[in-house]
Amino acid sequence: MSDYFEIRHTVGFEETNLVGNVYYVNYVRWQGRCREMFLKEKAPAVLEEVRADLKLFTLKVECEFFAEITAFDELSIRLRLEELTQTQIQFTFDYVHLHPDGERLVARGRQRIACMRGPNTETVPSRVPEQLMEALAPYATEGAVNGRGV
Repeated sequence: MSDYFEIRHTVGFEETNLVGNVYYVNYVRWQGRCREMFLKEKAPAVLEEVRADLKLFTLKVECEFFAEITAFDELSIRLRLEELTQTQIQFTFDYVHLHPDGERLVARGRQRIACMRGPNTETVPSRVPEQLMEALAPYATEGAVNGRGV
């Protein structure tokens, strides 16, 4: 298995529902946070492009749940590059419950983004920036590249 980019998270009460388990929308929020922290730590030059005219449009988000987690559970959210095309990137996210008895996969998510440039009313697809491809290379799963070398 390839390496992954990881953020750690402790579940808070505000992330749970009336039953006491984590409310499903938080998994999507954690995907976004992991992606943001990846850019901040591994591809800061891309953040400068985002501040200019690069837009990272989220096209699709999904999450499959395998087990419940509750307040104060410790999580590892692990990002990998699943697919890279000329203008799009697909990530996978493993949600791993970190417990003294061992790790347990509690959910798996995917997120597909498109790179776009231009004013908000006239955005057009744009190639994935070289700096982003280079930053993602260590986290690519087997067969992640579709038509371009990483």
